[in-house]
Amino acid sequence: MDIFGVLTLIGGLALFLYGMNVMGAGLEKMSGGKLEQLLEKLTSNPIKAVLLGAGVTAVIQSSSATTVMVVGFVNSGIMKLSQAIGIIMGANIGTTVTAWLISLTGIEGESFLMQMMKPTSFAPILALIGIIFIMGGKSEKKKDLGGILLGFTVLMTGMDMMSGAVKPLADVPEFTNILMMFDNPILGVIAGAVLTGVIQSSSASVGILQALSVTGAFTYSSVIPIIMGQNIGTCVTAMISAVGANKGARRTAFVHLYFNLIGTVLFLTLYFAGNAIIGFSFADEVVGAAEIALIHTIFNVFTTLILLPFTKVLEKLAYLTLPLSEDEKQPVEDAFAVLDERFLNSPAFAIEQCRTLISQMAEMTRDSFLEAMETLGSYSQEKADDVIKKENEVDAYTDKVGAYLTRLNGEDLSAGDSLKVTTMLHCITDFERISDHAINVVEIAAQMQKDDAEFSKKGREEADIYGEAVADILKRTTEAFVKNDQGLAHTVEPLEEVIDELNKVVKKHHMKRLRKGKCTIEMGLMLSDLAMNYERVADHCSNIAVYMMQSKDSQLEEHSFTEQMDAKESAEFTRLVEEFGRKYQL
Repeated sequence: MDIFGVLTLIGGLALFLYGMNVMGAGLEKMSGGKLEQLLEKLTSNPIKAVLLGAGVTAVIQSSSATTVMVVGFVNSGIMKLSQAIGIIMGANIGTTVTAWLISLTGIEGESFLMQMMKPTSFAPILALIGIIFIMGGKSEKKKDLGGILLGFTVLMTGMDMMSGAVKPLADVPEFTNILMMFDNPILGVIAGAVLTGVIQSSSASVGILQALSVTGAFTYSSVIPIIMGQNIGTCVTAMISAVGANKGARRTAFVHLYFNLIGTVLFLTLYFAGNAIIGFSFADEVVGAAEIALIHTIFNVFTTLILLPFTKVLEKLAYLTLPLSEDEKQPVEDAFAVLDERFLNSPAFAIEQCRTLISQMAEMTRDSFLEAMETLGSYSQEKADDVIKKENEVDAYTDKVGAYLTRLNGEDLSAGDSLKVTTMLHCITDFERISDHAINVVEIAAQMQKDDAEFSKKGREEADIYGEAVADILKRTTEAFVKNDQGLAHTVEPLEEVIDELNKVVKKHHMKRLRKGKCTIEMGLMLSDLAMNYERVADHCSNIAVYMMQSKDSQLEEHSFTEQMDAKESAEFTRLVEEFGRKYQL
């Protein structure tokens, strides 16, 4: 092989790895986090877990990605170690799909149908469809599909280049002699493990092995240990991912390692013992891409079938390696554990985890403000302290989720996911401001308690009606966000307009009472502060509702919401304003 052959080989390898990365990323985006949510929920039954792990990995084309995701689940407390074992087993089976796709390069035949099944024949068609989707597609789904098709084309092109570059080596004795070294099973396992550990993808390393198989230098006996080693090498990604994680996550990585180590020992022992006793006729036969895919599949299915009944043993091995600590025996629940950095590689899923936390924050904010309003009528230090405690917790949510969303915003997000992240960042700010206003209301109530002061009868009545309207808009906004209810979100803005009018009327009536001497200046200032806090809460609720609507309609302008409504929407808006106006009339 001359220098140009080496360059072709390197270029082919680069295209192969890049194509696999692009295809996997496109599949991940297209799934929209749904696959990860399935992993999270449907793992109670070991067989279901295996099938699910296999299915998810077959779709995203990476057992490493699936395993790292599972490590993240265990680290964040979403999943138990016992649930993770089945998924890890299934992931090893699912990763064999890539090898079967690559084996299509070895198809031979002169008929039109056989020729069209070759990647070199149909890949250009997929590339054309892919580029049309990317350049002409308006939806994100079409563009993601285009990326998948182009990724597959680049992968196959790289595979073809590698195969073409190494084919002449079949006639080079020195190269053949090097490959003959792998007839030693231990060297074969080490070589496979090192190659996979370096590129951190068993699918890619098996693909490289399939490309080298065109030289005709590999037999069943030499290639089987290499494939076993490749399965061990893929554990490196999970082991690296578990560094810095809790013990549960590290045990998950060890389960992955033990599964492949035990499977390798069993498979190699049975194969070489059987070959020594019986003498397999195929042992010295030359293998091609399809045979490598078959061995890869047989090994992973065999290991799963053998070890599935012994998941408890694998679990015990992990606990023997990393025993339970005193802290684990008395676990402290951490709400923010779901903000695992491993989920950043699956933005759609990470967004859902953030949404869950923001929903908790929203409900906490609502409860805090409603409790603060209660202190106006019956002040107690216990209630006041509880409002302050909730406000501190809301601040913690704001800091933790906000920082995570900011990091997530730096990832390669689709336009839809980017909009969701922006919306959430805005919403957590508004919810946090509402909790600040809850503290303000408590301070007003505390001052009234201290001064033994109270509003005039009429002032009290108006403040109560105003408060009911504010409680209504806060409940609507929280429920709309938690349930992602667009219909309910559309009712917030009309109520906010009514609250704006209530604020004006309350202040106007207060000035009249002040002039007539029916209200003191001190109580007037307190009422004015209360009215201002109520109005600000309604404004923040309005902001959240509009952000929610913008997540469905990115063209919606925040400050000209009413101007962009069509006739039907305008009529409904007016009807709601009138309905709320009658309900909260002073």
